[in-house]
Amino acid sequence: MRRKIYAFIMLMAMLFNMVPFGAFASSHREAPLIANDPLADNTDLYAFRSPDDPNKITIIANYVPGQLPQGGPNYYSFGENILYEIHIDNDVKTPGDDITYRFTFKKQNEDPTTFFNIRLGKQNLKTTFQLEKSTDGGKTFTIITRNGVVPPPNIGPRSISGAAGLKAPNYESLIRSAITTTSTGEKVFCGTADDPFFVDLGGIFDLGDAPRTTGTKNRDGLACLNVSTIAMQIDISALQKNHKSVREAKNILDPDYVIGVWASASRKRIKVFGGGKELSSGPWVQVSRLGMPLTNEAIIPVGMKDYWNSLTPYEDLAKLKEFGNFFYNPELALYMDDDLFGGAVPALSKLRIQKKSLTVIDFTNGADGLYPYRNDAEVKGTALDPALFGKLLLPAPGSPRSFDIWPIFNTGVPNLPPYQLAIKKEHVKKPGKPFINNFLPNGGDMLRLNMAVPPTRRDDPKFSSLGLVQAAVIGLTDPRYNSSKTLQFIPNMDGFPNGRRLEDDVVRIELQAVSGIVLAAIGYWYDDYNFGGSPVTQDLLDVLSYDAGIVKNDAPMKRNFPYVPSPWPGTHNCDCDNDSQKSSNRSLEDLGEIPVERQATSTVGLAAPEMNISAYPNPINTQSTIKYSVDEQAQIRLAIYDIQGKLVNTVLDKKHEPGVYTVNVNTGNLAKGTYMVVASKDGVTKQTIQLVKE
Repeated sequence: MRRKIYAFIMLMAMLFNMVPFGAFASSHREAPLIANDPLADNTDLYAFRSPDDPNKITIIANYVPGQLPQGGPNYYSFGENILYEIHIDNDVKTPGDDITYRFTFKKQNEDPTTFFNIRLGKQNLKTTFQLEKSTDGGKTFTIITRNGVVPPPNIGPRSISGAAGLKAPNYESLIRSAITTTSTGEKVFCGTADDPFFVDLGGIFDLGDAPRTTGTKNRDGLACLNVSTIAMQIDISALQKNHKSVREAKNILDPDYVIGVWASASRKRIKVFGGGKELSSGPWVQVSRLGMPLTNEAIIPVGMKDYWNSLTPYEDLAKLKEFGNFFYNPELALYMDDDLFGGAVPALSKLRIQKKSLTVIDFTNGADGLYPYRNDAEVKGTALDPALFGKLLLPAPGSPRSFDIWPIFNTGVPNLPPYQLAIKKEHVKKPGKPFINNFLPNGGDMLRLNMAVPPTRRDDPKFSSLGLVQAAVIGLTDPRYNSSKTLQFIPNMDGFPNGRRLEDDVVRIELQAVSGIVLAAIGYWYDDYNFGGSPVTQDLLDVLSYDAGIVKNDAPMKRNFPYVPSPWPGTHNCDCDNDSQKSSNRSLEDLGEIPVERQATSTVGLAAPEMNISAYPNPINTQSTIKYSVDEQAQIRLAIYDIQGKLVNTVLDKKHEPGVYTVNVNTGNLAKGTYMVVASKDGVTKQTIQLVKE
């Protein structure tokens, strides 16, 4: 009987899979099917030139969304029987992937007699990975790492550092020891991290209420949640199509250094459950993919999300009849047009699309945009020339955003007029100042990065989470850049959508892009522009000053590989009601930067220091006031550390009698960044508080 039942189940599974398989969708539960399979769910993809090692590119693919740090007894990790892949296209002349990295994971129970995940130095669900690499379009793979280590979940101090646990110095030591170098030179980390993406999901999906207009606080919907991270740091010469080093680039926009990156997850077509086991068989089927952020989330309509994720980017261009109009006339643009539904979405009131740019050009949904000008004599030699890319960029009337939104997501942008900064308010068809070239038109939705563009230092005063939008602003307004058409490195040229850095505010940038900010940057000014006047009009300022309510992550990024913040521990009491302007309350132990002996605050000893800062509660200005109390005689030390655990300033270190004290601290000489005030009593660390200087 049991065999008959099993045979029946297998038959039904086979019949089910004869139907065209609609793949699961990806990125933070963004499509219906993937919500039922979080282990295979891509959440985000990042690709950027490593700020501390500019000869390398860092690629980060995150999976398994919404992980509660206290998710015991079965903590989150990568899934077995899943292919996690990072795909790279570096040559327009070759079809499909040029490099593919394939990760598979295995789990082991070292002590199945306990319900604890970690006990007496042993782990349950201990996870390892194998990494394979293909350079022939996925035909063959070579193993380049065996038995890679995945750190255990950051359960808490007793499990990680205690005598009954792993006895590790701290969680950060587990992260460092898990970083490995492959046989072909890539640096790799696989493990849990704080989700570096930040967005008010509740507001966004409440019919576009971001920033919120309902009287409730903006809230990072991913605050205090972790993800499973695959991070790779790869030599530029290994990714460049001819294996050239970045020193050999012709210039910082060399088209031979453009790569396209996308990530995916695949499962076996048939999966059967029974007897406490899972059986998988059949061919591998892609169940999730991710390139550009928010494509499937905010551009593809709900009825097409699952189907869209069943395709590879190389199939996107062949599916323009099905998907093209979602980019040519994006739904979000309907809510940025007062003649349509703009008035019904007050949160987006600052975002309005050009209807009469240069007095005559209409980019609103259903209009013709630049299509009527496709045969102008002045178009010759520009990207709009039909002999170049005009047929791709101006395909038909009624496709107003085929010129900016569609190429941003599907081809990248070439270093040709009119995709250059319109300095000196010159006509857009004339050459402007180059500032982007990530054109790679042989695939669809991918994250495209020009690896020749230098990285912007994270401590640079001009570093901005607005990425390429801020580069355009600087290039148009800063006299060091707007007085010539010569190619120069403008800070943030390495930012989204030229790749994607962990700090980039992609929600804000993409909403600004839908509202025509790219069009304005290259000379198609907003409707309130008067010829001869300044293009910096109120409409432009409204778009630039818009934000979606959450402007930064709930935890700072690391300065070194793997860059993602350490995961929230299961014991952390996270205050998720903090809005985006409040700094994180993470201690140095949470961040894994330096070991901290955590002790509960009580009526005895050093109470939690209060911060009384003029810009409450942060960022700090030139002066800060620390208030602290002592209820027994003790040696008190207050010290300021940077986020890497380096001592910046010892504020005080002296004997105290019981009482309440305040001390003024000069912070004017501190560079922009995140700092920690560490308070200790008689040599024992009692409390840490985070400071942010912007």
